[in-house]
Amino acid sequence: VDETSSQAEWHIPRAHYLESWGDARAVGGTLSVVQPLILPLFGGRTPIEVLGLIVGGKERPGYDIVRETWNPILGAGEFESKWNRVLHDGLLSGSELPAVVPTLTPQPLAELGRLIGGAGGSQPAEGVELVFVPSPSLHDGRFANDGWLQELPDPLTKVTWDNPALVSPKTAETFGLANQDVIRLDYSGRSLELPVWILPGMADGVVALTLGYGRRRAGRIASGVGFDTFTVRSSKALGFDGGVKLTRVGRTHPLSATQDHGSMEGRPIVRESTLTELRSEAAAPEPAEGAHAEGETSELGVYPEETEHFSLFPTHTYDQGHQWGMTIDLHACIGCNACMTACQSENNVPVVGKVQVSRQREMHWVRVDRYFSGDPSGNPEVVFQPVPCMQCEDAPCEQVCPVAATVHDGEGLNVMVYNRCIGTRYCSNNCPYKVRRFNFFNYTKDTPDILKLAMNPDVTVRARGVMEKCSYCTQRITRAKIDAKLSGRALRDGDVKTACQQACPAAAIEFGDLRDPASRVAKAKADPRNYALLAELNTKPRTTYLTKVRNPNPELEGGA
Repeated sequence: VDETSSQAEWHIPRAHYLESWGDARAVGGTLSVVQPLILPLFGGRTPIEVLGLIVGGKERPGYDIVRETWNPILGAGEFESKWNRVLHDGLLSGSELPAVVPTLTPQPLAELGRLIGGAGGSQPAEGVELVFVPSPSLHDGRFANDGWLQELPDPLTKVTWDNPALVSPKTAETFGLANQDVIRLDYSGRSLELPVWILPGMADGVVALTLGYGRRRAGRIASGVGFDTFTVRSSKALGFDGGVKLTRVGRTHPLSATQDHGSMEGRPIVRESTLTELRSEAAAPEPAEGAHAEGETSELGVYPEETEHFSLFPTHTYDQGHQWGMTIDLHACIGCNACMTACQSENNVPVVGKVQVSRQREMHWVRVDRYFSGDPSGNPEVVFQPVPCMQCEDAPCEQVCPVAATVHDGEGLNVMVYNRCIGTRYCSNNCPYKVRRFNFFNYTKDTPDILKLAMNPDVTVRARGVMEKCSYCTQRITRAKIDAKLSGRALRDGDVKTACQQACPAAAIEFGDLRDPASRVAKAKADPRNYALLAELNTKPRTTYLTKVRNPNPELEGGA
């Protein structure tokens, strides 16, 4: 039941696409068959079954309707073998359409402005300009009833469970606004009150409204969450328009943002350089001993090698078996948060809600920090840094656990024994990276049976009072070992992919065996850009980072 169906008198349960038979044609023309993975959980019907009943006057399974559609496509002769081949391949080979080279037609700028939903190409009216943007996680609201996406921080604001109006620092100063101040927007005879969030890099004189929130009948998760910005959206200006009046209301609305929850400010966290500096450093002679303090940035922006520290703890030996490690390329990371959602799905990470997030109790095993550099009122640069458990060889958490619930294994992993943990949280207090999560409540106690089906059976569902963190997807490591053993071969590079690595669209994450010099992760570790986070603490993390490299156009530097 949603806002549209609440106005209808007849309701038919619609089958999910993973429960449906159907067919489709790709943009390139390739024909494919949609196949169900499970039977409909709630007796749902597909659109083609409903249309078949209306047109044909009798109820028929979707499977029969699809087969009938494909009969003339594949031909009566050898239909069964061809049909089985399409089901096996997922598509009909050779069905793509021929390439077409379109003819470009010049279009007046005024007409283009009208087509993209602007103000019809006319000069904007006086006042603040209004811009509508889809939510990075909820899009236009169609995914609003997904708790994973509601709790996924916005890539830039890091706000969860809300959609504040975004303004630049200068605009906020002009109107005397601070984060969480409520404003009223008056536009085209409509008004909306919602909180404000100051975002460096925003254009001055612009208010950006995020779509997808404020739904009234979206389900047990999304109903009443956020603000319905569609109430001030006009069909004449779907994208942006001017002439908006902005008024400060005089009250605040609490927002939950995660950027400062794992703050390590004041220490060299994100390392950046430019292509010119890296080339200059590579061509320069070796610096004299003591030329730079440990961890200090050189004049060229390249960090020198860290000094080896003495440790009071026994040294682990890693001369046998696999030795797992990870690199994260800050140059490739785009801050899309796909790694966070993939980890949450793979490892049964619970949703805690807006109130608990505001108390710094979010449960994500990997967070993606966002940093600005440069003038926040001008055009600052942005860099993203995913931070999972570092899998330290000299792990501070292991030394303080009174019941040995977190220990070191022979393959270099900092592992958790959940049924041994008594919840002292000493490990979290001793972790300099703040990547451990504690179950303050039994978040999974009232989980509906239908949602339990989405949980990964290979991963324990943790209870209240238990500490948890990134495990390098140890269940995937075990599964890959078993598969390799059954195949009678050794484990190869690439056989094990962590959930975050698999989901990353930018291939920013590499994972593998450090003892294999030919592995992708070993080659990444040998990159001159490789560095360890807070290496001066001598924790010897297995997860390291590759310095972000910028290549600015010198003709555009200085605001030219």
